[in-house]
Amino acid sequence: MAHSLHSSSSAPEPARSNRPDLATDAIRTAREDLAACFRMAARNGFEEGICNHFSAVVPGHDDLFLVNPYGYAFREITASKLLICDFHGNVLDGEGVPEATAFYIHAEMHKRLPRAKVAFHTHMPYATALSMTEGDPLIWAGQTALKFYGRTAVDREYNGLALDNQEGARIASAVGDADIVFMKHHGVMVLAPTIAEAWDDLYYLERAAEVQVLAMSTGRKVLPVDPAIAAETYRQMRQGDSESARLHLAAIRRQLDAEEPQYRH
Repeated sequence: MAHSLHSSSSAPEPARSNRPDLATDAIRTAREDLAACFRMAARNGFEEGICNHFSAVVPGHDDLFLVNPYGYAFREITASKLLICDFHGNVLDGEGVPEATAFYIHAEMHKRLPRAKVAFHTHMPYATALSMTEGDPLIWAGQTALKFYGRTAVDREYNGLALDNQEGARIASAVGDADIVFMKHHGVMVLAPTIAEAWDDLYYLERAAEVQVLAMSTGRKVLPVDPAIAAETYRQMRQGDSESARLHLAAIRRQLDAEEPQYRH
């Protein structure tokens, strides 16, 4: 299912003498935070073989992004294994290449949507299951789902694998102002300003999807929350969301520091 990237770009590889400093403390922290998200995503069953990808714009360099290399499962990712790529497909730091769809989707997301500093794409089972159903994926019935009230979009034009820039651009154009994109017949994409907020949204999105699937499986009607209450609950949740996300990421890093400290290497 996964494809190695063979860049067809005519853009020359940047000369090494002109490359920026990619060993700053901020970049190291971003590497470790992103690696922690990969490891915890694997623990939660969000990964799918060597497919799926997380990316983050490199701190201080809006034209570069961190992404996982082709051929590794989420549970194998470490901070040093992450690649730094430019929008032409050149790898400026790291060994290997990104998976092809990772490059074509994520490069276009970061280039066309500057607010999307972080992009997490998975085929995690419950959210993906809802992308395959008739109608809008989320029913605003569970409290956790209300974290995403008014923040979702649906890309309904599934065109197969994203193996060129045009498909990545088309997906980016379907996002609009959304933070969460259900990609019909495919999976989900979470966009966020920080790695912590992307992780927090990814985690709670799958939890919301899981309880909805369980509720739907009873065969009984799922009752949505009154829209006014849903909107107010969303507002309440979002007031402290960024701080809650920061603490959530700190908590998973403490767990990994105790149990899988190699993610930092």
